[in-house]
Amino acid sequence: MSDGVKVQEIGHARPARVWRDSEDNWDLRFPRSVRVFSKMAREDSQVTSVLKAISLPIQRAGWQIDPNGAPDDVVSVVSEDLRLRVLGDDPNAPLAPRQGKVSWSEHLQQALLSLTYGFMFFEQVYEERGGRFRLKKLAPRYPSTITKILVADDGGLEGIEQDGDVTIPVNRLVGYCHDPRDASWTGTSVLRPAYKHWVLRDDFLRLEAQVLDRNGMGVPVYTGSELAIDPDADLQHGQEIAETMRSGESAGASIPAGAKLTLVGVNGQLVSPREAIAYHDSMIARGVLAHFLNLEGKGGSYALAETQSDLFIQSLQTTAEWIAETATQYIVEDLVHMAFPGYDGLCPRVTFDPIASKKEISPQDLAALKNAGLVVADKPIREDLRRRYTLPPMEPWESFVERNPNAGRKSPDELAKLVEVALSLKEQGVELDKALEAVGLNPAAVEAGDGEGSDSVATSIEVKNVEFSG
Repeated sequence: MSDGVKVQEIGHARPARVWRDSEDNWDLRFPRSVRVFSKMAREDSQVTSVLKAISLPIQRAGWQIDPNGAPDDVVSVVSEDLRLRVLGDDPNAPLAPRQGKVSWSEHLQQALLSLTYGFMFFEQVYEERGGRFRLKKLAPRYPSTITKILVADDGGLEGIEQDGDVTIPVNRLVGYCHDPRDASWTGTSVLRPAYKHWVLRDDFLRLEAQVLDRNGMGVPVYTGSELAIDPDADLQHGQEIAETMRSGESAGASIPAGAKLTLVGVNGQLVSPREAIAYHDSMIARGVLAHFLNLEGKGGSYALAETQSDLFIQSLQTTAEWIAETATQYIVEDLVHMAFPGYDGLCPRVTFDPIASKKEISPQDLAALKNAGLVVADKPIREDLRRRYTLPPMEPWESFVERNPNAGRKSPDELAKLVEVALSLKEQGVELDKALEAVGLNPAAVEAGDGEGSDSVATSIEVKNVEFSG
Protein backbone atom coordinates (compact mmCIF):
# COMPACT_ATOMS: atom_id res chain seq x y z
CA MET A 1 0.00 0.00 0.00
CA SER A 2 1.29 3.46 -0.87
CA ASP A 3 2.54 5.59 2.00
CA GLY A 4 0.32 8.41 0.80
CA VAL A 5 -2.89 6.43 1.42
CA LYS A 6 -4.31 7.03 4.90
CA VAL A 7 -6.56 4.23 6.13
CA GLN A 8 -6.61 4.83 9.87
CA GLU A 9 -9.50 6.80 11.33
CA ILE A 10 -8.44 10.17 12.73
CA GLY A 11 -11.62 11.83 13.98
CA HIS A 12 -13.99 10.80 16.77
CA ALA A 13 -17.72 10.79 17.45
CA ARG A 14 -17.70 12.66 20.75
CA PRO A 15 -19.93 15.79 20.73
CA ALA A 16 -18.12 19.12 20.86
CA ARG A 17 -18.32 21.11 24.09
CA VAL A 18 -19.45 24.26 22.33
CA TRP A 19 -22.41 22.56 20.72
CA ARG A 20 -24.36 19.62 22.11
CA ASP A 21 -27.34 18.37 20.16
CA SER A 22 -28.22 15.74 22.74
CA GLU A 23 -31.44 15.71 24.75
CA ASP A 24 -31.89 18.85 26.87
CA ASN A 25 -34.73 17.40 28.92
CA TRP A 26 -33.12 15.46 31.73
CA ASP A 27 -36.22 13.32 32.22
CA LEU A 28 -35.82 12.07 28.66
CA ARG A 29 -32.14 11.20 28.91
CA PHE A 30 -31.17 7.58 29.41
CA PRO A 31 -31.66 5.93 31.86
CA ARG A 32 -34.44 8.21 33.21
CA SER A 33 -36.13 8.18 29.82
CA VAL A 34 -36.98 4.49 30.19
CA ARG A 35 -39.40 5.16 33.03
CA VAL A 36 -41.06 8.08 31.22
CA PHE A 37 -41.61 6.25 27.93
CA SER A 38 -42.76 3.15 29.79
CA LYS A 39 -45.33 5.23 31.67
CA MET A 40 -46.57 6.81 28.44
CA ALA A 41 -46.95 3.45 26.71
CA ARG A 42 -48.59 1.80 29.69
CA GLU A 43 -51.09 4.40 30.89
CA ASP A 44 -52.24 6.46 27.90
CA SER A 45 -54.79 5.02 25.47
CA GLN A 46 -53.81 7.35 22.61
CA VAL A 47 -50.12 6.47 22.96
CA THR A 48 -50.98 2.77 23.13
CA SER A 49 -53.07 3.12 19.97
CA VAL A 50 -50.20 4.83 18.17
CA LEU A 51 -47.67 2.18 19.22
CA LYS A 52 -49.96 -0.63 18.08
CA ALA A 53 -50.58 1.15 14.78
CA ILE A 54 -46.86 1.22 13.98
CA SER A 55 -46.02 -2.28 15.24
CA LEU A 56 -48.91 -4.62 14.39
CA PRO A 57 -48.70 -4.19 10.57
CA ILE A 58 -44.98 -5.00 10.71
CA GLN A 59 -45.62 -8.07 12.86
CA ARG A 60 -48.40 -9.24 10.55
CA ALA A 61 -46.25 -9.04 7.41
CA GLY A 62 -44.92 -12.30 6.00
CA TRP A 63 -41.26 -12.64 7.02
CA GLN A 64 -38.93 -15.13 5.34
CA ILE A 65 -35.33 -15.95 4.49
CA ASP A 66 -34.05 -14.96 1.05
CA PRO A 67 -31.27 -17.42 0.03
CA ASN A 68 -29.42 -14.57 -1.74
CA GLY A 69 -27.25 -17.07 -3.60
CA ALA A 70 -26.02 -18.84 -0.45
CA PRO A 71 -25.56 -22.65 -0.44
CA ASP A 72 -28.53 -24.78 0.56
CA ASP A 73 -26.95 -26.02 3.80
CA VAL A 74 -26.26 -22.44 4.93
CA VAL A 75 -29.81 -21.37 4.10
CA SER A 76 -31.20 -24.41 5.91
CA VAL A 77 -29.30 -23.63 9.12
CA VAL A 78 -30.43 -20.00 9.14
CA SER A 79 -34.03 -20.95 8.39
CA GLU A 80 -34.15 -23.59 11.12
CA ASP A 81 -32.49 -21.47 13.82
CA LEU A 82 -34.65 -18.38 13.19
CA ARG A 83 -37.83 -20.40 12.57
CA LEU A 84 -38.45 -18.63 9.26
CA ARG A 85 -39.51 -20.14 5.96
CA VAL A 86 -37.31 -19.84 2.92
CA LEU A 87 -38.60 -17.53 0.21
CA GLY A 88 -40.60 -19.57 -2.29
CA ASP A 89 -41.31 -22.53 0.01
CA ASP A 90 -44.82 -23.86 0.51
CA PRO A 91 -46.38 -21.69 3.27
CA ASN A 92 -48.41 -24.69 4.47
CA ALA A 93 -45.43 -27.03 4.78
CA PRO A 94 -44.48 -27.90 8.39
CA LEU A 95 -41.46 -26.20 9.91
CA ALA A 96 -38.48 -28.19 11.09
CA PRO A 97 -38.58 -29.28 14.76
CA ARG A 98 -37.42 -26.53 17.09
CA GLN A 99 -34.06 -27.24 18.68
CA GLY A 100 -33.28 -23.86 20.22
CA LYS A 101 -35.53 -21.27 21.85
CA VAL A 102 -35.54 -18.68 19.08
CA SER A 103 -38.88 -17.51 17.74
CA TRP A 104 -38.76 -14.85 15.05
CA SER A 105 -42.26 -13.59 15.79
CA GLU A 106 -41.36 -13.16 19.46
CA HIS A 107 -38.03 -11.56 18.59
CA LEU A 108 -39.72 -9.15 16.18
CA GLN A 109 -42.22 -8.08 18.82
CA GLN A 110 -39.38 -7.40 21.26
CA ALA A 111 -37.23 -5.65 18.64
CA LEU A 112 -40.10 -3.24 17.95
CA LEU A 113 -39.73 -1.99 21.52
CA SER A 114 -36.85 0.04 20.11
CA LEU A 115 -39.52 2.32 18.64
CA THR A 116 -40.79 3.01 22.15
CA TYR A 117 -37.48 3.37 23.99
CA GLY A 118 -35.18 4.31 21.12
CA PHE A 119 -33.04 1.17 21.40
CA MET A 120 -33.25 -2.53 22.17
CA PHE A 121 -30.43 -5.01 22.73
CA PHE A 122 -30.32 -8.80 22.53
CA GLU A 123 -27.65 -11.23 23.67
CA GLN A 124 -26.78 -14.06 21.27
CA VAL A 125 -26.50 -17.46 22.92
CA TYR A 126 -25.07 -20.40 20.95
CA GLU A 127 -24.81 -24.12 21.62
CA GLU A 128 -22.98 -26.91 19.84
CA ARG A 129 -25.38 -29.22 18.05
CA GLY A 130 -24.65 -31.72 15.30
CA GLY A 131 -21.02 -30.65 15.08
CA ARG A 132 -21.92 -26.98 14.51
CA PHE A 133 -22.56 -23.98 16.69
CA ARG A 134 -26.27 -23.21 16.43
CA LEU A 135 -28.23 -20.23 17.67
CA LYS A 136 -29.96 -21.25 20.88
CA LYS A 137 -31.44 -17.99 22.11
CA LEU A 138 -31.78 -14.28 21.39
CA ALA A 139 -32.11 -13.13 24.97
CA PRO A 140 -33.68 -9.66 25.27
CA ARG A 141 -31.80 -7.17 27.41
CA TYR A 142 -34.57 -4.70 28.10
CA PRO A 143 -33.69 -1.02 28.55
CA SER A 144 -34.77 -1.17 32.20
CA THR A 145 -32.02 -3.76 32.87
CA ILE A 146 -29.19 -1.69 31.37
CA THR A 147 -27.20 0.71 33.54
CA LYS A 148 -24.70 1.95 30.96
CA ILE A 149 -24.05 1.73 27.23
CA LEU A 150 -20.34 1.53 26.40
CA VAL A 151 -19.36 3.48 23.28
CA ALA A 152 -15.90 3.79 21.69
CA ASP A 153 -14.41 7.12 20.65
CA ASP A 154 -15.21 6.38 17.01
CA GLY A 155 -18.89 5.93 17.86
CA GLY A 156 -18.91 2.16 17.67
CA LEU A 157 -20.68 0.08 20.27
CA GLU A 158 -18.39 -1.66 22.77
CA GLY A 159 -20.97 -3.32 25.01
CA ILE A 160 -23.55 -2.77 27.71
CA GLU A 161 -23.42 -2.96 31.50
CA GLN A 162 -26.04 -4.36 33.85
CA ASP A 163 -26.41 -4.54 37.61
CA GLY A 164 -24.14 -7.01 39.32
CA ASP A 165 -21.03 -5.97 37.39
CA VAL A 166 -22.28 -7.72 34.25
CA THR A 167 -20.69 -6.52 31.00
CA ILE A 168 -21.84 -7.95 27.67
CA PRO A 169 -19.34 -7.28 24.84
CA VAL A 170 -20.45 -6.12 21.43
CA ASN A 171 -19.62 -9.45 19.75
CA ARG A 172 -22.41 -11.04 21.78
CA LEU A 173 -24.98 -8.32 21.09
CA VAL A 174 -27.62 -7.47 18.53
CA GLY A 175 -28.54 -3.80 18.80
CA TYR A 176 -31.56 -2.03 17.30
CA CYS A 177 -30.96 1.72 17.55
CA HIS A 178 -33.87 3.70 16.10
CA ASP A 179 -33.19 7.00 14.35
CA PRO A 180 -29.84 7.78 16.05
CA ARG A 181 -28.96 11.47 16.35
CA ASP A 182 -25.59 11.00 18.04
CA ALA A 183 -23.15 8.26 18.99
CA SER A 184 -24.78 7.42 22.32
CA TRP A 185 -26.59 4.33 20.94
CA THR A 186 -29.75 5.38 22.78
CA GLY A 187 -31.57 6.27 19.56
CA THR A 188 -34.73 8.35 19.39
CA SER A 189 -38.09 7.17 20.62
CA VAL A 190 -41.12 7.70 18.38
CA LEU A 191 -42.76 9.11 21.52
CA ARG A 192 -40.20 11.91 21.88
CA PRO A 193 -42.13 14.43 19.72
CA ALA A 194 -45.32 13.48 21.56
CA TYR A 195 -43.92 14.03 25.05
CA LYS A 196 -44.96 17.66 25.58
CA HIS A 197 -48.38 16.98 24.08
CA TRP A 198 -48.77 14.02 26.41
CA VAL A 199 -47.86 16.14 29.45
CA LEU A 200 -50.25 18.97 28.54
CA ARG A 201 -53.02 16.58 27.55
CA ASP A 202 -52.66 14.76 30.87
CA ASP A 203 -53.07 18.06 32.71
CA PHE A 204 -56.13 18.96 30.62
CA LEU A 205 -57.72 15.59 31.33
CA ARG A 206 -57.37 16.21 35.05
CA LEU A 207 -58.75 19.72 34.58
CA GLU A 208 -61.75 18.38 32.69
CA ALA A 209 -62.49 15.93 35.50
CA GLN A 210 -62.32 18.79 38.01
CA VAL A 211 -64.63 20.96 35.90
CA LEU A 212 -67.21 18.20 35.65
CA ASP A 213 -66.94 17.37 39.31
CA ARG A 214 -67.17 20.98 40.39
CA ASN A 215 -69.71 22.36 37.96
CA GLY A 216 -71.62 19.27 36.93
CA MET A 217 -74.34 19.76 39.58
CA GLY A 218 -73.71 23.40 40.43
CA VAL A 219 -71.96 25.01 43.39
CA PRO A 220 -73.63 24.60 46.82
CA VAL A 221 -74.30 28.03 48.40
CA TYR A 222 -75.51 28.36 51.99
CA THR A 223 -77.34 31.48 53.15
CA GLY A 224 -77.42 31.87 56.92
CA SER A 225 -80.61 32.22 58.92
CA GLU A 226 -81.65 35.60 60.31
CA LEU A 227 -82.99 33.74 63.35
CA ALA A 228 -79.60 32.30 64.31
CA ILE A 229 -78.41 33.23 67.80
CA ASP A 230 -74.76 32.89 66.73
CA PRO A 231 -74.48 33.95 63.03
CA ASP A 232 -70.80 33.03 62.80
CA ALA A 233 -71.39 29.51 64.08
CA ASP A 234 -74.35 29.18 61.73
CA LEU A 235 -72.22 30.15 58.71
CA GLN A 236 -69.46 27.81 59.83
CA HIS A 237 -71.97 24.96 60.00
CA GLY A 238 -73.33 25.92 56.58
CA GLN A 239 -69.83 25.99 55.12
CA GLU A 240 -69.28 22.41 56.27
CA ILE A 241 -72.56 21.35 54.69
CA ALA A 242 -71.66 23.00 51.37
CA GLU A 243 -68.16 21.53 51.26
CA THR A 244 -69.28 17.97 52.02
CA MET A 245 -72.35 17.98 49.82
CA ARG A 246 -72.26 15.29 47.11
CA SER A 247 -74.78 13.86 44.70
CA GLY A 248 -76.30 10.44 45.27
CA GLU A 249 -79.52 8.52 45.85
CA SER A 250 -79.59 9.30 49.58
CA ALA A 251 -77.87 12.69 49.42
CA GLY A 252 -79.44 15.54 51.37
CA ALA A 253 -78.93 18.14 54.08
CA SER A 254 -80.87 19.70 56.94
CA ILE A 255 -80.62 23.42 57.68
CA PRO A 256 -82.05 25.70 60.39
CA ALA A 257 -85.23 27.66 59.94
CA GLY A 258 -84.73 30.71 57.78
CA ALA A 259 -81.52 29.40 56.16
CA LYS A 260 -81.17 28.54 52.47
CA LEU A 261 -79.08 25.94 50.64
CA THR A 262 -79.08 26.25 46.86
CA LEU A 263 -77.12 24.84 43.92
CA VAL A 264 -75.95 27.76 41.82
CA GLY A 265 -75.05 27.11 38.21
CA VAL A 266 -72.23 28.74 36.30
CA ASN A 267 -72.99 32.15 34.86
CA GLY A 268 -71.71 32.59 31.33
CA GLN A 269 -69.86 30.00 29.26
CA LEU A 270 -66.88 28.06 30.53
CA VAL A 271 -63.99 27.22 28.23
CA SER A 272 -64.03 23.45 27.76
CA PRO A 273 -60.66 21.68 27.69
CA ARG A 274 -62.08 19.08 25.27
CA GLU A 275 -60.92 20.94 22.17
CA ALA A 276 -57.40 21.25 23.56
CA ILE A 277 -57.40 17.55 24.48
CA ALA A 278 -58.44 16.62 20.93
CA TYR A 279 -55.70 18.86 19.51
CA HIS A 280 -52.97 17.20 21.58
CA ASP A 281 -54.38 13.77 20.67
CA SER A 282 -53.92 14.63 17.01
CA MET A 283 -50.38 15.87 17.63
CA ILE A 284 -49.45 12.59 19.34
CA ALA A 285 -50.66 10.66 16.28
CA ARG A 286 -49.05 13.09 13.86
CA GLY A 287 -45.63 12.34 15.34
CA VAL A 288 -45.71 8.90 13.68
CA LEU A 289 -47.65 10.06 10.58
CA ALA A 290 -50.80 8.32 11.88
CA HIS A 291 -53.07 11.30 11.18
CA PHE A 292 -55.98 9.07 10.22
CA LEU A 293 -56.36 7.88 13.83
CA ASN A 294 -58.01 11.22 14.65
CA LEU A 295 -60.36 11.52 11.69
CA GLU A 296 -64.06 11.67 12.49
CA GLY A 297 -66.90 10.36 10.38
CA LYS A 298 -67.42 13.61 8.49
CA GLY A 299 -67.65 14.18 4.78
CA GLY A 300 -64.44 13.33 2.97
CA SER A 301 -62.86 11.61 5.98
CA TYR A 302 -62.56 8.22 4.28
CA ALA A 303 -60.85 9.63 1.18
CA LEU A 304 -58.52 11.70 3.36
CA ALA A 305 -57.74 8.68 5.54
CA GLU A 306 -56.75 6.65 2.47
CA THR A 307 -54.41 9.42 1.30
CA GLN A 308 -52.81 9.80 4.72
CA SER A 309 -52.51 6.05 5.29
CA ASP A 310 -50.39 5.70 2.13
CA LEU A 311 -47.68 7.89 3.65
CA PHE A 312 -48.04 6.05 6.96
CA ILE A 313 -47.57 2.66 5.26
CA GLN A 314 -44.44 3.97 3.54
CA SER A 315 -43.02 4.88 6.95
CA LEU A 316 -43.82 1.38 8.24
CA GLN A 317 -42.13 -0.10 5.17
CA THR A 318 -38.99 1.90 5.96
CA THR A 319 -39.04 0.75 9.59
CA ALA A 320 -39.44 -2.90 8.57
CA GLU A 321 -36.56 -2.59 6.09
CA TRP A 322 -34.36 -1.22 8.87
CA ILE A 323 -35.24 -4.16 11.13
CA ALA A 324 -34.59 -6.65 8.32
CA GLU A 325 -31.22 -5.06 7.51
CA THR A 326 -30.16 -5.03 11.17
CA ALA A 327 -31.20 -8.66 11.66
CA THR A 328 -29.33 -9.70 8.52
CA GLN A 329 -26.14 -7.92 9.52
CA TYR A 330 -26.00 -8.79 13.23
CA ILE A 331 -27.91 -12.08 13.46
CA VAL A 332 -27.73 -13.93 10.15
CA GLU A 333 -24.11 -13.09 9.31
CA ASP A 334 -22.94 -13.89 12.85
CA LEU A 335 -24.89 -17.15 12.75
CA VAL A 336 -23.32 -18.16 9.43
CA HIS A 337 -19.81 -17.39 10.66
CA MET A 338 -20.39 -19.37 13.86
CA ALA A 339 -21.93 -22.40 12.13
CA PHE A 340 -19.56 -22.35 9.12
CA PRO A 341 -16.22 -20.94 10.35
CA GLY A 342 -14.44 -21.33 7.01
CA TYR A 343 -17.27 -19.99 4.87
CA ASP A 344 -16.69 -16.61 3.25
CA GLY A 345 -19.41 -16.46 0.60
CA LEU A 346 -22.83 -14.91 0.28
CA CYS A 347 -25.16 -14.95 3.27
CA PRO A 348 -28.95 -15.28 3.32
CA ARG A 349 -31.05 -12.20 4.03
CA VAL A 350 -34.08 -11.56 6.21
CA THR A 351 -36.86 -10.22 4.00
CA PHE A 352 -40.59 -9.56 4.29
CA ASP A 353 -43.64 -9.05 2.15
CA PRO A 354 -44.64 -5.42 1.53
CA ILE A 355 -46.52 -3.93 4.46
CA ALA A 356 -50.31 -4.22 4.21
CA SER A 357 -50.00 -6.59 1.24
CA LYS A 358 -51.97 -9.29 3.04
CA LYS A 359 -55.61 -8.69 2.18
CA GLU A 360 -58.72 -10.76 2.75
CA ILE A 361 -60.13 -12.09 -0.52
CA SER A 362 -63.91 -11.95 -0.86
CA PRO A 363 -65.85 -14.67 -2.73
CA GLN A 364 -66.39 -12.19 -5.57
CA ASP A 365 -62.65 -11.55 -5.83
CA LEU A 366 -61.93 -15.28 -5.79
CA ALA A 367 -64.48 -15.91 -8.54
CA ALA A 368 -62.91 -13.16 -10.66
CA LEU A 369 -59.44 -14.65 -10.16
CA LYS A 370 -60.73 -18.10 -11.14
CA ASN A 371 -62.47 -16.76 -14.24
CA ALA A 372 -59.25 -14.97 -15.22
CA GLY A 373 -57.34 -18.23 -14.90
CA LEU A 374 -55.08 -16.93 -12.11
CA VAL A 375 -56.19 -19.54 -9.56
CA VAL A 376 -57.57 -23.06 -9.85
CA ALA A 377 -60.36 -24.37 -7.63
CA ASP A 378 -58.22 -27.21 -6.33
CA LYS A 379 -58.75 -29.18 -3.14
CA PRO A 380 -56.80 -26.84 -0.77
CA ILE A 381 -58.77 -23.79 -1.94
CA ARG A 382 -62.10 -25.59 -1.61
CA GLU A 383 -61.21 -26.80 1.89
CA ASP A 384 -60.07 -23.31 2.92
CA LEU A 385 -63.32 -21.75 1.69
CA ARG A 386 -65.40 -24.30 3.58
CA ARG A 387 -63.43 -23.63 6.75
CA ARG A 388 -63.42 -19.84 6.34
CA TYR A 389 -67.16 -19.51 5.69
CA THR A 390 -68.27 -22.34 8.01
CA LEU A 391 -69.65 -24.48 5.19
CA PRO A 392 -70.49 -28.18 5.67
CA PRO A 393 -67.83 -30.70 4.58
CA MET A 394 -67.92 -32.08 1.05
CA GLU A 395 -70.12 -35.15 0.63
CA PRO A 396 -68.27 -38.33 -0.43
CA TRP A 397 -68.65 -39.08 -4.14
CA GLU A 398 -70.10 -42.56 -3.53
CA SER A 399 -72.89 -41.14 -1.39
CA PHE A 400 -73.61 -38.42 -3.94
CA VAL A 401 -73.88 -40.91 -6.83
CA GLU A 402 -76.12 -43.13 -4.75
CA ARG A 403 -78.55 -40.25 -4.23
CA ASN A 404 -78.17 -38.97 -7.80
CA PRO A 405 -77.90 -41.94 -10.19
CA ASN A 406 -77.77 -39.67 -13.26
CA ALA A 407 -75.01 -37.46 -11.86
CA GLY A 408 -72.45 -36.61 -14.52
CA ARG A 409 -74.64 -37.78 -17.41
CA LYS A 410 -76.09 -35.77 -20.25
CA SER A 411 -79.84 -35.46 -20.73
CA PRO A 412 -81.38 -37.20 -23.78
CA ASP A 413 -81.90 -33.84 -25.51
CA GLU A 414 -78.25 -32.87 -24.99
CA LEU A 415 -77.10 -36.27 -26.23
CA ALA A 416 -79.31 -36.04 -29.30
CA LYS A 417 -77.77 -32.68 -30.23
CA LEU A 418 -74.27 -34.09 -29.81
CA VAL A 419 -75.14 -37.10 -31.96
CA GLU A 420 -76.52 -34.83 -34.66
CA VAL A 421 -73.21 -33.01 -34.74
CA ALA A 422 -71.36 -36.34 -34.87
CA LEU A 423 -73.50 -37.57 -37.76
CA SER A 424 -72.91 -34.31 -39.55
CA LEU A 425 -69.19 -34.97 -39.26
CA LYS A 426 -69.75 -38.52 -40.52
CA GLU A 427 -71.48 -37.20 -43.62
CA GLN A 428 -68.36 -35.12 -44.25
CA GLY A 429 -66.27 -38.30 -44.34
CA VAL A 430 -65.24 -38.64 -40.67
CA GLU A 431 -65.50 -42.12 -39.18
CA LEU A 432 -68.39 -42.46 -36.73
CA ASP A 433 -66.19 -43.43 -33.74
CA LYS A 434 -63.91 -40.45 -34.28
CA ALA A 435 -66.90 -38.15 -34.83
CA LEU A 436 -68.44 -39.27 -31.54
CA GLU A 437 -65.13 -38.71 -29.72
CA ALA A 438 -64.85 -35.27 -31.30
CA VAL A 439 -68.15 -34.16 -29.72
CA GLY A 440 -67.26 -35.71 -26.36
CA LEU A 441 -69.16 -39.01 -26.53
CA ASN A 442 -67.83 -42.46 -25.76
CA PRO A 443 -68.25 -44.64 -28.88
CA ALA A 444 -68.14 -47.83 -26.80
CA ALA A 445 -71.32 -46.75 -25.00
CA VAL A 446 -73.33 -46.21 -28.20
CA GLU A 447 -75.30 -49.14 -29.61
CA ALA A 448 -75.23 -47.85 -33.18
CA GLY A 449 -77.59 -50.31 -34.90
CA ASP A 450 -76.91 -50.31 -38.67
CA GLY A 451 -75.03 -47.03 -38.29
CA GLU A 452 -76.56 -45.53 -41.42
CA GLY A 453 -78.99 -42.97 -40.09
CA SER A 454 -79.57 -40.58 -37.27
CA ASP A 455 -82.83 -42.28 -36.33
CA SER A 456 -81.16 -45.56 -35.47
CA VAL A 457 -78.40 -43.86 -33.49
CA ALA A 458 -80.80 -41.56 -31.62
CA THR A 459 -83.08 -44.51 -30.87
CA SER A 460 -80.19 -46.48 -29.45
CA ILE A 461 -79.28 -43.47 -27.26
CA GLU A 462 -82.73 -43.41 -25.73
CA VAL A 463 -82.61 -47.15 -25.07
CA LYS A 464 -79.03 -47.32 -23.81
CA ASN A 465 -77.78 -44.46 -21.60
CA VAL A 466 -74.78 -42.94 -23.39
CA GLU A 467 -72.01 -41.79 -21.03
CA PHE A 468 -70.20 -38.52 -21.52
CA SER A 469 -66.56 -39.40 -22.08
CA GLY A 470 -65.26 -36.32 -20.22
